Amino acid sequence: MNMTEAQHFTADGLRGTLQQNVSMRRHTSWRAGGCVERMYQPADLADLQLFLRSLPAHEPVLAVGLGSNLLVRDGGLRGTVLLMHAALKDLRIEADGSIYAQAGVAAAKLARFAANNNLRGAEFFAGIPGTVGGMLTMNAGCYGSETWSFVERVQVMTRSGELLERTARDYDIAYRSVVKRETGNGKREKHDSFHLSPFTFHQDEFFVGAWFRLQAGDGEASRQDIKALLSKRIASQPLNLPNAGSVFRNPTGDYAARLIESCGLKGKQIGGARVSEKHANFIVNMGEATATDIESLIDAVQAQVLAATGIKLQCEVRIVGDAAGGEAK
Repeated sequence: MNMTEAQHFTADGLRGTLQQNVSMRRHTSWRAGGCVERMYQPADLADLQLFLRSLPAHEPVLAVGLGSNLLVRDGGLRGTVLLMHAALKDLRIEADGSIYAQAGVAAAKLARFAANNNLRGAEFFAGIPGTVGGMLTMNAGCYGSETWSFVERVQVMTRSGELLERTARDYDIAYRSVVKRETGNGKREKHDSFHLSPFTFHQDEFFVGAWFRLQAGDGEASRQDIKALLSKRIASQPLNLPNAGSVFRNPTGDYAARLIESCGLKGKQIGGARVSEKHANFIVNMGEATATDIESLIDAVQAQVLAATGIKLQCEVRIVGDAAGGEAK
């Protein structure tokens, strides 16, 4: 980045924190990967608007929450990462009884907040290791429930900093997929984990908040449900090692973990990356795994399951950046 660009990225009035050449190992749950050219943590929603308006139109932007569904290749990431967690963190009960949560609010925090306000339905959020932004983007879910079943409307910000509201009617919503419906130019904009989402480059808009509609209930019962859910999660998932949650989407009528286990792939290891013996749909970092190790193991699992079953597992994790040596993939 030349000096003119550096001045442009520190525009007057910004209140957030700008860093350069930041390792994404510290900002992804896999604890692996390369560096990003720039990272900006906005002070709040208004500061994010100002920052986006200060960026050149061609600047690649990636929004990151807890980095729990993200792999950044070892060659690093060109452009700017927006660090949303602990930045967009507003969480409140509205006058109409809905919950407003900004994109940086952790899913587990939202679950507890709902229970403490005697609202039912959000308990499963405690099992999602991410933030509201990621939940909205991929229609995250677990234990039979999905995010968008409880969304009344969303708040989005355009690449130019315009703040808008949309409802579920503006999207085609499916399993781990949220697709913006037809626009005036006849195109559909994808907001799932692979395409034009808040977590990929060159998107036109991304989620910054949402209003959730939940049923009145017994807060103590909700807290007990959350406790039971977390106990189940601890018992069934390898939470003692760095991981990114479920790596593959469940194919229709089956489970990715069952297919992987049926192929004898539990314990398969490449470098420091290993298919968990505890849950076959998890890849864990045994200590010094590189992003290349992890991606190679993902590819190997896909290839072996395809060869044995004829089913091509679809990756649920977002993989971005350049391969080691600087070549984009």
